[in-house]
Amino acid sequence: MKVALAQLAPKLRDKGANLDRIEKAVASSGADLVMFGELFLTGYMARDAIPRLAETVPGPATERIARIAAEHGAHVVVGMPERDAKGRHLFNTSVLVAPDGGVERYRKIHPANFGAFEEGLYFGRGSDLVLADTKLGKLGLLICYDAFFPELAKAYALQGADALVVISAAPATSKTFFDRILPARAIEDTVFVLYANLVGTELNMVFQGGTQAIGPRGEDLGRANDFEEDVVIADIDLRHLRVAREFRPTVRDTRREFWEPIAPGRRTQVRRRRKTR
Repeated sequence: MKVALAQLAPKLRDKGANLDRIEKAVASSGADLVMFGELFLTGYMARDAIPRLAETVPGPATERIARIAAEHGAHVVVGMPERDAKGRHLFNTSVLVAPDGGVERYRKIHPANFGAFEEGLYFGRGSDLVLADTKLGKLGLLICYDAFFPELAKAYALQGADALVVISAAPATSKTFFDRILPARAIEDTVFVLYANLVGTELNMVFQGGTQAIGPRGEDLGRANDFEEDVVIADIDLRHLRVAREFRPTVRDTRREFWEPIAPGRRTQVRRRRKTR
């Protein structure tokens, strides 16, 4: 499959402008899967505007993205603030919209709330992993800080994930960490890792980028230029997973008696979400 990782700077608090950018990027990429960064729909530092800008899923934004996905035959992944159906809670959410109108929704399990990060002021904690069973393969959805918790990636790998789809709003101060942990997640779980980060400046946040695609043996499959808008095009061949897993069978050799005490599966099952329209 052809993957486009869009490292773009969203317009803060302007959903219309950002949806236009999504449409333009999908149309020009010719890709099977197009990814945008965390909270790209509104910009990361929307702060007190988040309750006003948040939407339900499905909702107006995902309906427009569904039209874009259908027109161009692409799966689209984008971050947005989500309001639950009862209007009581907000979540930092990654949505995957398929060309057939199917919508997958993953709520960030570990909202960052330390240092310069203030997600805990606005968002609740997600409670479910979401393994999207698509025509492209089985895609495990994660958001930014979630990648620092290897038990989440391991849970996906044990459920048969082909790739970890990670959207992010990581500032320049975090780039070194992501450059180290993302290849580790790929190697230790023999999965592809697809990572799309924001770029640009929002209030006190400077996003360096670091968008990249990594193979199941840690291969560099494409990386964006730092501090500038860029789109990484990567060709992902899932047949390479078999070779990687024969070469180093980490998932096969995982000893559940050591892993399960910390596994999220003890509290919640990985959910395979289906079409919700």
